[in-house]
Amino acid sequence: MVDPSSSREHARTRSFPEICLKEMCSSQLEPSCFGYPFSIFFIVINEFCERFSYYGMRAVLVLYFKYFLRWDDNFSTAIYHTFVALCYLTPILGALIADSWLGKFKTIVSLSIVYTVGQAVMAVSSINDLTDHNTDGTPDSIVTHVALSMTGLILIALGTGGIKPCVSAFGGDQFEDHQEKQRSRFFSIFYLAINAGSLLSTVITPILRAQQCGIHSKQQCYPLAFGVPAALMAVSLIVFMIGSGMYKKVQPQGNIMVQVCKCIGFAIKNRFRHRSKEYPKREHWLDWASEKYSKRLITQTRMVLKVLFLYIPLPMFWALFDQQGSRWTLQATTMDGNFGAIQIQPDQMQTVNPILIVIMVPVVDAVVYPLIRKCKINFTPLRKMTVGMFLAGLAFIAAALVQLQIDKTLPVFPAAGQSQIKIINLGADNARVTFVPQNFNVSVEPLQGTDYWTFETSQLQSVTVTSGSNNETLNVASAGGNRYTLTVKNTMSGISTQWLLDNVTSKPEEGKNLIRFINNLPWTVNVTMGDADFGELIPLSASNYGVFSGGRADKIVVSTNVTNCTATSNSLGFGGAYTIIINECSGNVAALNYSQDIPPNTVHMAWQIPQYFIMTCGEVVFSVTGLEFSYSQAPSNMKSVLQAGWLLTVAVGNIIVLIVAGASKLSQQWAEYVLFAALLFAVCIIFSVMAYFYTYIDPNEIEAQLDEEEKQAKKDPDVHEKEVEAVSQM
Repeated sequence: MVDPSSSREHARTRSFPEICLKEMCSSQLEPSCFGYPFSIFFIVINEFCERFSYYGMRAVLVLYFKYFLRWDDNFSTAIYHTFVALCYLTPILGALIADSWLGKFKTIVSLSIVYTVGQAVMAVSSINDLTDHNTDGTPDSIVTHVALSMTGLILIALGTGGIKPCVSAFGGDQFEDHQEKQRSRFFSIFYLAINAGSLLSTVITPILRAQQCGIHSKQQCYPLAFGVPAALMAVSLIVFMIGSGMYKKVQPQGNIMVQVCKCIGFAIKNRFRHRSKEYPKREHWLDWASEKYSKRLITQTRMVLKVLFLYIPLPMFWALFDQQGSRWTLQATTMDGNFGAIQIQPDQMQTVNPILIVIMVPVVDAVVYPLIRKCKINFTPLRKMTVGMFLAGLAFIAAALVQLQIDKTLPVFPAAGQSQIKIINLGADNARVTFVPQNFNVSVEPLQGTDYWTFETSQLQSVTVTSGSNNETLNVASAGGNRYTLTVKNTMSGISTQWLLDNVTSKPEEGKNLIRFINNLPWTVNVTMGDADFGELIPLSASNYGVFSGGRADKIVVSTNVTNCTATSNSLGFGGAYTIIINECSGNVAALNYSQDIPPNTVHMAWQIPQYFIMTCGEVVFSVTGLEFSYSQAPSNMKSVLQAGWLLTVAVGNIIVLIVAGASKLSQQWAEYVLFAALLFAVCIIFSVMAYFYTYIDPNEIEAQLDEEEKQAKKDPDVHEKEVEAVSQM
């Protein structure tokens, strides 16, 4: 094998493939490139594609639930977190299958096939032409879509969770014992592939989702948003299998988690079997397993249980952290995503986290931690994790403050026993409108509209309209819970009025705009806006609302029997509803007036950046430190046990979201944010107390002492084992 360091100067003049081919030819048994096993490049590409597939699908998932399956925010959030929890429960199953039965390679291949099928099923489930459709494009029967979606998500959870504990470990298996430096760098490259895949996918799949596709109606293109991740997962599987002949495949050696569980179970069973006082007490309850299991396994299990005990409060952090993909994404749908040259989709805001991670990790390691050490502050790993939990709570306080500002901009819609009425004056004279018996009156200028006024339906009898010398009284026969627009116009023959039912009871979804037209011309016209045809409008009539993408200006064409006139619409922002009045059509130019029915989103998505920043800071000092701490405190052969325990805290955290959100019954979203923050602050205090009483250990030193004892026991079998002080004090 060629050593790249010995021919560094010559390597500068050769291409990357030439170097790799040279090394591959020089060692037929172990093909390598730059000193690395060539097989790991297939593993890294496999991981990049798989992470792209998973995070790309997950980025648009909660919006798929809400806008395609038509579930409400709470149910969409519940199903989302159920899916994430399942993704972090199945790694235990994957580890058991790999270590006890199939081995890592066969487990990865088998579950990747399941994974690919699941992604394909999700893509098929989102095809809106599977069933008959209503006029708005929504399926008449959603059962087929729900059944396929749930099947796909279960298969994805089995696949992504099952291979999670196998891929990185399989990559590590490809290195020889003397390649510690290359193995360490491999894990850095592996981590980079994970972040690159997640970052690119959370940028790309929301763009794909925002495209228009469909046969029955032009809907958002979820089949494409799910189909591309499905294709990437298929590529991931193919790439991984191409490298099959180069892999070093370690045969399953039995799962250490099973041994640990058996040891704990036997200790508990044996302890309760000998409850009488005639049996002497033992140093630790696990020592009751000494009749069957070695002292080494018992001691190692004690070390692991100490760390797992500290894991108990940790799920609360993940309960907040994973709401970036659910509640925070839904929050972004009510905000303004106009960043000038680009329009940010609500689900694209999730990219802020991986971007900040790439920036913050080196900054914290190279700047923040050294400064803390210079200040003589003993910033232990458990203290770092406590700070991370506190920061996550602050992030939710920031989210609550943003939500309060959003709530101020949301329109108030009528309750069941109320009606809301607005006036639009289509005439050239001022119009005075009086509501009876409230004796509430308002003056409306020509070609202007008012805001909505709310009335108790049972108490509203009539409306009197006065304009110029004309006067007219109208009966009000409105149903409760609705909005109405009263158009008035003073003409030579009297006052012309018309009641319009405004069947809009919520803000437009995903930052779209609702637009309708009123024909204020004396003849019938045909109106089109962009690709939408509003049809023919007789004088003083109104069209239905049409849905348009926010933040753009469209061409409006008004066609009459005599001429066509055009105008370019105003840029109407995001999430609003408007009535456009056609007042004039002359010289091929249409004169338009705008009346705002629902105000657009005015709180900018940039206000979410502080909460993402605080949460990312918390993640850096919590997640990275937590894994480092866990590994430093665990025996060398039980890292997988702690990895499974760590992933389990993520699963439990998502289950907590389901419990708290379901039990709280809070009607205000900001209040739910505050509740989660308060719960995390309380858990943070508990964790800080647990951390204060924790004693750090050196597992290598303890294992060395155990090795020494085993050597002494082999030399003299009659020598009784002596308890090592460091072990007995754990």
